[in-house]
Amino acid sequence: MTISTVNSYSATTTTTTSSSSSSSLGLTSEDFLELMLEQLQSQNPLDPTDTDTYLDRMVSYASYDTQNSISEQLGTLVDSVDSMISGSGLGYLGTTVEAYGNTTSLQDGSATWGYSLESDAESTTITITDSDGNTVWTGDGETDSGSHTFTWDGTTTDGTQLADGGSYTISVNATDADGDAIDGTTTVTGLVTGIDSSSGETVLQIGGAEIQVDNILSIQS
Repeated sequence: MTISTVNSYSATTTTTTSSSSSSSLGLTSEDFLELMLEQLQSQNPLDPTDTDTYLDRMVSYASYDTQNSISEQLGTLVDSVDSMISGSGLGYLGTTVEAYGNTTSLQDGSATWGYSLESDAESTTITITDSDGNTVWTGDGETDSGSHTFTWDGTTTDGTQLADGGSYTISVNATDADGDAIDGTTTVTGLVTGIDSSSGETVLQIGGAEIQVDNILSIQS
C-alpha cells in the first residue's frame, strides 16, 4: 500500500468572541452619579466637599462609558483584522510552512517532505513523480516506525539535475516482513511564495505547488 496524502481541504468555521470589559470593571457613569448624590446628601454642610473636585470627577466619569465603548470597538477591530489576515493567508506569505500533503515544489535546489510509518517496515520505497506523472526519482526510505524527513536535491535517478520550479509528488510504499502494507501519512515543507483565492478558497502557493490553509501544521523559522 502506498502512503500518499493528497493536498486536500475541509472547511472549518472559526467564531471570534469578544467579551465586554465593562462587566469586569463593574462601575458605570450612572453608578457614579448615584454615589455622588448619596454623598451630597450625607456630607457635613459645615464642611462641604470642594465643588471643583466634584466637577472634575463628574466630567471624568461621564466620559467613562464612551471610553469603554471605544476600547471595545478597537478590540473588535483588532480581532477582525487578525481573522482577515489569517483567513486570507497573508500572514503565511514569505514563511516556511509544514502542511499535510504530498506535492511540493523544487526550491533552491531541494524539495522536502515528511512521512510517518505506523509500525516498523521490512522495506520502504520512495518514489517522486513530476506534474505529468513521470517517475523522476526512486530509492529506499527509512524503515523505523515514527516520523521521518526526506529532502530531495532535484537530481533524477539517471543523474539529471532539474531546475527549480514545477510540482513534484512523493509516494511512500512501506511493507512489513509478511509483505503487508504499513499505513502512514505524508507532509510537505516549503516557502510560501504566493496566495490564490480566485476559486473562493484561500490556497497558498509553494512555487508551482498549492496547499490549503487548513492543512497547515506549523510555521517554521
